Amino acid sequence: MSYPIKNLGGLETDEIKLLKSLGIRTTDGLLEAAANPKGRRQLFEKSGIDEKRLLKLANTCDHLRIKGMGRGYVELLHEAGVDTVRELRYRKPENLAKAMTKANEKNKLVRFLPSEKLVVRWIEEARKLPLMITYKDRAEDPRRVARRKPSDN
Repeated sequence: MSYPIKNLGGLETDEIKLLKSLGIRTTDGLLEAAANPKGRRQLFEKSGIDEKRLLKLANTCDHLRIKGMGRGYVELLHEAGVDTVRELRYRKPENLAKAMTKANEKNKLVRFLPSEKLVVRWIEEARKLPLMITYKDRAEDPRRVARRKPSDN
């Protein structure tokens, strides 16, 4: 689900205005713009927002694609050690629910903890979602480097 970037959290008013001036008005728009290293670099050059921060914001936007996931739950997942949708796919629901309970007791992030049943649904949906965020440029990926044949010179 897409939300206005002003509801994202972690962005200053000036940054929201700047992103809007660049045509980024929603969480889906920010996710698309910052989904890969090249996009984050270009967005940094245009906005001045640090690339690591853009990656964190993109991961938050990515989590918001999951039905029933709100900003508070994304923060709670982060505090429980789940920063990406990719990581969420591999979590055990009972362990994650316990970690979220501990994190919420410590930081008081949400008023209502998600049930284990809801956590199961999040994990199942994360497994179905196409992965959006990449962490290496395709050119930097050693698996993509073409192997050259030795020349006969």
